[in-house]
Amino acid sequence: MNKGMLIENESFEIIRAGLKEDHPEHEMPIILRVIHATGDFEFESILRFHSEAVKSGLRAITEGKRVLTDVKMIQTGINRPLLQRFGCETLCLISDEDVIKTAREEGKTRAEVAVEKAVEHAGGEIGIVAVGNAPTALLKTMELVDRSHFSPELIIGVPVGFVSASESKEELSRKPYPFITCLGTKGGSSVAVAIVNALLKMASGI
Repeated sequence: MNKGMLIENESFEIIRAGLKEDHPEHEMPIILRVIHATGDFEFESILRFHSEAVKSGLRAITEGKRVLTDVKMIQTGINRPLLQRFGCETLCLISDEDVIKTAREEGKTRAEVAVEKAVEHAGGEIGIVAVGNAPTALLKTMELVDRSHFSPELIIGVPVGFVSASESKEELSRKPYPFITCLGTKGGSSVAVAIVNALLKMASGI
């Protein structure tokens, strides 16, 4: 085991020892990795899991489904060798020229237009949606799912911020379909990446 892995394992042991609550064992790798990525123990109490979230996320990965992200930072942070092990790919259209053009013309955010385009062209291939930055992307995802236009295995909705972020995550936490979210204003791309990478490692038996 290399030095980096030793340090990571030691960090996880410190985090585990600092937890104040008992958690289902299948949720623990995600909780540990999110706290490790953020240095913030508050995530122990604000993370929320649908009862089928972990199972559904693992199924999406092992079936080689795509991971749709709202921003490039999440796409870049996801563990590519582990993705490739399962034949998975990431998808992020926020910088596409036609997305930028449509957003400008229709008065929408690039994030919501990017979700619309991804679902239109690759909806059946998308197993996980990971939103860490844009509440409008999360709201659009839920809208499309609620209208039966889209049915991903798992929605990871952890946008950070003060405008619509908390409200969008609160709404997600009440949905009947599989989700992982966090309450309040905290979240961000690093949290979304940590959740996806935790699922990839679980699927890989690491």
